[in-house]
Amino acid sequence: MTVLALLFGWLILKFNHKPIKPASRKEVFICILTNVINTAITYAGFWLWKHGYILLSYTTSWRIGFDFLVIFMLMDLAMFLFHYAIHRSILYKTIHKFHHHYADPIPIDLFVLHPLETVGFGCLWLALLLLFNFNIYAVFIYLVVNVFFGIMGHLGIEPVPASIRRIIPFKYLGTSSFHHQHHLNINHNFGFYTNIWDKIFRTYKG
Repeated sequence: MTVLALLFGWLILKFNHKPIKPASRKEVFICILTNVINTAITYAGFWLWKHGYILLSYTTSWRIGFDFLVIFMLMDLAMFLFHYAIHRSILYKTIHKFHHHYADPIPIDLFVLHPLETVGFGCLWLALLLLFNFNIYAVFIYLVVNVFFGIMGHLGIEPVPASIRRIIPFKYLGTSSFHHQHHLNINHNFGFYTNIWDKIFRTYKG
């Protein structure tokens, strides 16, 4: 998934004639470490499912779309609150500032996180799966969409024309420029998939 995500980001930059900055050894190392941690979190989720703590449905019905929207919005809110809390506490200097070292990000920086932050996001994900019984196909779609938004937010460019970004539903989504603005100004745009929570809590900057 990581290789496909980075290839997707590289293709977008290539298509937009953006010079592609090579990743440093440190970025590559942390990317690999993040994948190891995410693999451990995935295995933990598998163990919880195997022992009946996580329940999933396997039907192909309208619930796929509904469950995806619920996961999408709940995770967006949970990650917004987690992200906001980190920025407003001592955790920013000790953990999250590591990610903000890259003010002009490249796709691999999606995976360049402090290990404790990676564990934190993973725990949010597992907690949601423990609380609700979701459709497995909705879970799979969400995981793909999650990586898509992550790569788009770390392109360092905005590939979506402004005319499209002004119409519904794109005007409420977390575009590349939306998250890039957060890397440039750490006091704004804490959302991931949407800008809704930033607008509600008055941390939005267009």
